[in-house]
Amino acid sequence: MQPPSDCMVDYDPNALSVEEALRRIDTDIQPLAETEKVALSECLGRVLGEDIISPLNVPAYANSAMDGYALRGSDIPASGMRELHMIGTAWAGTPFAEPVEPGECVRIMTGALLPQGADTVIMQERVERQGDKVQIDSRNKPGQHVRRAGEDLAAGQIVMHTGKLLRPAELGVLASLGIAEIVLKRTLRVAFFTTGDELCSLGEPLSPGKIYDSNRYTIAGMLRRLGVTVIDLGIVRDRREDIARAFTQAASVADAIITSGGVSVGEADFVKETLEALGQVSLWKIAMKPGRPLAFGKIENSIFFGLPGNPVSAMTTFYQFVQPALQRLMGQSATSNHLIKVPCVSRLKKAPGRMEFQRGKLERDAGGQLTVRSTGEQGSGILSSMSQADCFIVLPVTSGDVEPGNWVEVQLFEGLV
Repeated sequence: MQPPSDCMVDYDPNALSVEEALRRIDTDIQPLAETEKVALSECLGRVLGEDIISPLNVPAYANSAMDGYALRGSDIPASGMRELHMIGTAWAGTPFAEPVEPGECVRIMTGALLPQGADTVIMQERVERQGDKVQIDSRNKPGQHVRRAGEDLAAGQIVMHTGKLLRPAELGVLASLGIAEIVLKRTLRVAFFTTGDELCSLGEPLSPGKIYDSNRYTIAGMLRRLGVTVIDLGIVRDRREDIARAFTQAASVADAIITSGGVSVGEADFVKETLEALGQVSLWKIAMKPGRPLAFGKIENSIFFGLPGNPVSAMTTFYQFVQPALQRLMGQSATSNHLIKVPCVSRLKKAPGRMEFQRGKLERDAGGQLTVRSTGEQGSGILSSMSQADCFIVLPVTSGDVEPGNWVEVQLFEGLV
């Protein structure tokens, strides 16, 4: 098969597109069904396991949206001024017990129960007061500055659906409903290990040909930010029996297994053949850079991802494939990594044929326009490029070189990582 054009120098007819790889992974994953009940204070970052139906109105009663004066809207003059008699004060938590009659008003604080008969609040900055005499004018409207009962949430309303990720705002909403315990999806268990005879653990002296195992720490960090239970199986040497033992151990305790290294075509890359012996695997070449080799499959009841060994490749493939897969497995509602378009101030080298995820840094120019700049060298072993960056510059398959001033799409790390 010939490439679609002579300019597609990075084209590989056997490589899947990023979109097709994501589709296949999504098709093969079913969310966990198990749930558990958890105290609200421990629910941040967890996934809701059942619909939440409001047991009451929020707010539970009509109340003032600001400090001011509660009165009947019919007392607002069509023009000019009108004098009202102030008969008392309504505090938040201490209601004013008497009804408000025509020609009367009550001093009211933000959040206080609206007194009987009153239906309007005028902010304190729009009145003139002398003792218990309050002057109002025609600038005001009946019904203003009042929070109606059930205005935010109505009793019986579905407030949140199964699969909702609980952030601080969701915890506040649930607390406002008086809900102390929540049914959540069970916490996902993820086992991981790194492979390679060249890897050293921290604290060991480096001998010739050895490197410290950075992937172990980046993978663990990415997993912990997802709120999963992390099972670190350490470094596994490039021996078939060791890799097989690690996979068997991982599959016995985890819902998902992640490795780095051993998925390319080297003579000592045993991950693929071990997986084929123990489970079902698709070894893909992905039409992307960095991160072409990626393995995905199943061992017993666990899903598996084999990430490349190069550190930037491992992180990039994690964020593009593993993170959304784990979110789906833990039952989280569909998420998407939103892209924004900005001008690029750097010249970027790229050959058509693969989607690229170059590392970038967002800035504002002298006119306040948001722009993106390359972090520099983009090699898959330059882990510092991820530390210096705050976004991926996402260049599509058909894109060639980018000149300064060209608009590009960026994928923000914040919210992604």
